[in-house]
Parts: sequence; C-alpha cells; structure tokens
Amino acid sequence: MTAHPRARDSAESAATAARARPATTNPHPATGHTPLVLSGATVVLPTGTVNNGRVIVDGTRIIGAAPENAQVIDVTGHWLVPGFVDLHNHGGGGASFTSGTIEDVLKGIATHHSHGTTTLVASTVTGDMDFLAQRAGLLSELAEQGDIAGVHFEGPFISPCRKGAHSEGLLRDPDPAEVRKLIDAARGQAKMLTLATELPGGIESVRLLAEHGVIAAVGHTDATYEQTVEAIEAGATVATHLFNAMPPLGHRTPGPITALLEDERITVELIDDGTHLHPAALQLAFHHAGSKRVALITDAMDAAGFGDGRYMLGPLEVEVSEGVARLVEGGSIAGSTLTLDRAFKRAVTVDRLPVEDVVAAISANPARLLGMSDRIGSLEPGKDADLVLLDHQFDLKGVMRRGEWVVDPQLG
Repeated sequence: MTAHPRARDSAESAATAARARPATTNPHPATGHTPLVLSGATVVLPTGTVNNGRVIVDGTRIIGAAPENAQVIDVTGHWLVPGFVDLHNHGGGGASFTSGTIEDVLKGIATHHSHGTTTLVASTVTGDMDFLAQRAGLLSELAEQGDIAGVHFEGPFISPCRKGAHSEGLLRDPDPAEVRKLIDAARGQAKMLTLATELPGGIESVRLLAEHGVIAAVGHTDATYEQTVEAIEAGATVATHLFNAMPPLGHRTPGPITALLEDERITVELIDDGTHLHPAALQLAFHHAGSKRVALITDAMDAAGFGDGRYMLGPLEVEVSEGVARLVEGGSIAGSTLTLDRAFKRAVTVDRLPVEDVVAAISANPARLLGMSDRIGSLEPGKDADLVLLDHQFDLKGVMRRGEWVVDPQLG
C-alpha cells in the first residue's frame, strides 16, 4: 500500500488527537469505572425518538438507572444514536484489510472507530486462494480479540462480466470445496461471502454457506431475475451493494435488482456516498425494501479517512481524486472513501430520510444480520455502550465504544 507521506502524517495526527481520555470522577466501587449520564439529548431508541433523553453508562454497558456517584454530561442540542455497524469494509486510514499487517489493519479499524463505526466486518478482495486463506487466518485473530466482527470474502467467486475492481485473472467459479476452504481458514469468524450465484457451483455454494451459518450475498453478478430467485430460495440473504456490479433493472429483463428488492428475506446493502448511487435509486431501495431491510455500508478502501493519492486494492492500482476511487486501468469505481458518519449525514440531510430509518439501516439491521443484536445496534440497558454523539447538523461530535471515548465529546 502506498500513499502520499503528507496525507499519512495528517491521518496519524488526527488519530492521536481523537484518542479517548478517561473520566476522572470517583469510580463505582463494584466496577472500578465512573458511571456516566449523557443527559438532554435527542435519543433514538428502538421504540422511537425521545427528546431531552439520557443514556446511562456503567463500565462497558448501558444501564437503566443512574448510580449516585455518576458523572453527568449535558449534551442538550445533540443527537445520541447507536454506534454504527459496517458489514462491508476493505480498509481506511491508509491501511488495507486485504494486504496489510495486523498493525495496518488495527490502524484502519481505529480510523473507522473515529468516524462512529464501533463494529465492522473486514472485507477482502479477489486474490489467490492460498493468499485469501492466509488473510482469513490473520483477520480471524482480530475477530477473536473483538477488534472486528468477522470476515467478509468479496470474491473470487464472482462474474467476470461484473468484476468491478477485482482482478479478472484471479476469478473462479464458486466450487463448494474452495468455499469450504475459506470458511475453515476463518476458524468460525467467516460472516459473509459474496458470489455470483449463476456461475457453476453457485447454488450449491449458497447452500453450503447457509448450512455453516455464513451469510451468502448475491453480488458482482450477471444473473437473471429467475436465477436470483433460485439463489434466494437456496439461502442467500444479502444483496452486495445493490445496483452496483449487477445488470440494471429492465422492464422486460427485471434482473437481480427486482428479485432482491421484492423478497422479504433479503437485506440490501447501499453505498450512500453520492458517487455509487443516484439519490433516486437510494430512495427506490428504501421505498421497496423498507427501512428494516436496508444496510448502509462504506465498501471503504484504504483512502477512507486518509486522502487522495495512489493506492493498491489487491493487485490493482487505484487513483483517488477528490475522494472518488477509480482503477488506474479502465477507470472502474474501486470501492469508496466513505465513512459512516458521512453516510449518516447525507442520508438525513440530502436524501431526507427519517433519522429513525437511518439508525435502523446503519446500526440495528446490520447488527441483526451479524447475530449480534443482543449486544449492539441499539441504545438499550444491558447492551454494549457503543454510541455516537451528533450535533443538530448531524456532524459527529463524540464516539464511545464499549464505554470508552474514542472521540471525546466536542461540545463547545
């Protein structure tokens, strides 16, 4: 991975400035932590939005009642929402989840934490099978430590017709034995695999993934409507970045988009960065799928939270200019430089979506897909103290992850 040195220095300085500083009031005698009350905010809960609400944190969890020694922080005029959950993320902060060292991956994770993503799945891109198995082993260590929520394999089992920013020479049909190799390499931490289900072995691979509790995602596909319906019946439950890297919707050939939107079993990923989707397409997806079936993702690559320059995405060179990543050869969009705080603000202020719907799409829905909704995805007692503080213009002002400030509240 290469990038401009000045951009790297800037990102490292920003990450240092955003590190948490612990509270200094008297700790709770039982937990050793200072209970904290965030008071006066507009709080988005699963049951609705509460004005002049509060969230109480003790240690790493949200609790229901404030102890006597709790520290109170007045956040009147702000929004409190759950920490963001990103199902599809290839890197950030100048670091790649696909090719970087553990230290690089941790740097990328920290970058997204500082932008409100308190839980993320690390995504790979198409590569040699042995290399992908090796990456799965490395990433699974971080998943076991709780740094990431698991591994997402995007490729190599995708269509050469819809390859996007994947190396065509490394693509292959989805042989169930090879799919199983990647699952095993991830040591129980494989969360999702994107594949073109119309390819030979595609349907059998979907069934294998479903049997092993791994999300089968339809994406980078040239499938027909009928072939997509077959994949859903076999157990596919996610549409990888709906609209992108698949045939467009046609009135005689409705294609995969129609099948994925109309089926209640499918959650559709959307990249709301102003580049991947026209606002009308995003509105179409929300209208037909409903807020409970949308997951806002970044599909971020290394430049997210970092800056313009030249990067590598797997074996392919990428030029990032004015925040848009494209392959140097061919010009295809190559992931995004999006962070989920930007996606949240755009969804509310540009797309004019209800805040509650955006919270569902950026927190609750992906948490449910990952089987983690008992711990994350909403501000409820007993759940992890993962939260994001936004001002009235929906700019990020604070991030807490498991009870620790990743970004100290900026309330001035």
